[in-house]
Amino acid sequence: MMLEFGRPQDVVPGLGYLFLPMLTLIVISFMLVKSGNVNFSNKQTILFLPLLGLMVVHGPIAANNFAALMTFKGMSLNFIAYLAVITFVNSFRKMETLAGLWLGIHVFLSIIGTIKGGHGVGGWLGDENDFCMEINMVIPFAFFAIFSASSKVKKMTYLGLLSFYILTAMLTLSRGGFIGMAAVGAFCWARSSRKVLAAFLVFLLISFILVAAPDKYWSEIASITDDQTKETGTGGERLYTWEVGWDMFLANPIIGVGQGNFPWVFQEYEGGRQFNGRSIAGRAAHSAYFTLLPELGLVGACIFVSMLYFTRRDLLLIYRSYRNGAKEGMELEGTNDLKKAYFYANAMQASLIAYLVSSIFISTLYYPSFWIMMGFVVALRNLTVTDLANNFKTASAANCDWSQRFSSAGSISLGASRRPD
Repeated sequence: MMLEFGRPQDVVPGLGYLFLPMLTLIVISFMLVKSGNVNFSNKQTILFLPLLGLMVVHGPIAANNFAALMTFKGMSLNFIAYLAVITFVNSFRKMETLAGLWLGIHVFLSIIGTIKGGHGVGGWLGDENDFCMEINMVIPFAFFAIFSASSKVKKMTYLGLLSFYILTAMLTLSRGGFIGMAAVGAFCWARSSRKVLAAFLVFLLISFILVAAPDKYWSEIASITDDQTKETGTGGERLYTWEVGWDMFLANPIIGVGQGNFPWVFQEYEGGRQFNGRSIAGRAAHSAYFTLLPELGLVGACIFVSMLYFTRRDLLLIYRSYRNGAKEGMELEGTNDLKKAYFYANAMQASLIAYLVSSIFISTLYYPSFWIMMGFVVALRNLTVTDLANNFKTASAANCDWSQRFSSAGSISLGASRRPD
């Protein structure tokens, strides 16, 4: 995760020549096979396989075979990383370590982003819009950590991290990122059980934004509704790109034109049209959704939407588990982990909202952000169902069958979950 998101190989001279991300994933793949604990019963994991299969089909028939191959390679590496998360994060102690690592990596990213004036560390994080989306995804982890922290020192630490992340997001001057951050803020307040305190915290953060944000930031945000932006500027260019992308999808509705091929076939579907007197072929779709539909068609879109559905269902199961545990009395063993799971679930759901909203305006479909966060959710659901059922079955065997209750609550068999440490 540090090599993929923190990307020290793009900062330290010479480190990139060692191909550390690839070597690390090879080692992880070996350890996955050696562990014998890889679980393919989770719905998201099952759906990942036909998604990769669709990309294999596109390999020989896509207009640009090399672009299709490189995109397939990237998604295969995302799948390995996803499997690693759901396989090795098999205890709440490891989940806490993972969340701490996630926060720490983004501190490193924020430091680099601040030094570079709002631009990311490099690679897929080099663009300021992509970088802002990634920072938006860590903001809810700091927010909900404030409410779950056990001491004032920790609460103040997380408040400091939250402010730092928001400041970094503002430095990007990303308009789409601002909309994503606003969506995250609304969700965080709505999901907080302490509405007055959460509202006061949001008020403090808004005050911080008003004081810390440079005038250029507000000029950029105001330009979202500017007529020139919508007609001849970046807004107009996006709308033109999406219009051509929609025509591309209509011409290839079942399986699309192939992963990574949107820029390479764009001119073919322009049909003689131009934007500001020129073709803009060769550029990305400027939207995850207008990447998904034209490149992977209805088959890919159905797989992606199904992944979202089962991820949302996993989060609902965690929420139900928390409510059921609270009804039985929080003195039972394991309920402290359950309470943490509830806050983690809120943070993960808000993080996915940050991705989905920000990605309306940027081409993030094949970035690791969504696929890793989906792994977070699956790992947390497995932990919550398994640990909680075991703890409460022991403590409350005379009163209720927790295994049956959790199974019926989420229509998930406990036998499909891994045994924790």
